[in-house]
Amino acid sequence: MSRCYTQITLADRRRLYQLVAAKVPVNEMARQLGRHRSTIYPEIKRNTFHDRELPEYDGYYSTVAHDISRDRRCRLRKLRRHPALRTQIINQLEARWSPEQIAERLLSDGLSRIRVCKETIYRFIYSKEEYMTPAEAFMAHLQDGA
Repeated sequence: MSRCYTQITLADRRRLYQLVAAKVPVNEMARQLGRHRSTIYPEIKRNTFHDRELPEYDGYYSTVAHDISRDRRCRLRKLRRHPALRTQIINQLEARWSPEQIAERLLSDGLSRIRVCKETIYRFIYSKEEYMTPAEAFMAHLQDGA
């Protein structure tokens, strides 16, 4: 097993599909894939296909699991998906509130139905392009190039 984490590849998922179909124990699956069992459990749980209309087709399928995983990684960030929440957080940041204060206030006052933690706000602050509007980002890009 390597010490550095890497995303599970489609080839790994194909092998995992075979092992799940053969009902191999998770510890053995992990050993054969060269991963820790704590990687295998969530992989199977999060990327198993479920169909309410045809439950007999429920199960872990490698290509479906790969698509589910890829879609989850490509999902837009919370503050990009919810512009009203983004605007509210920007206003509070401009009023010199700390990310901790903003996160707590949103939660305690029920100002937003969407939960935002301080780490999300810090990530938002340090990612320049998300903090700026598209026009501001374009202007900053032009200024950097000049």
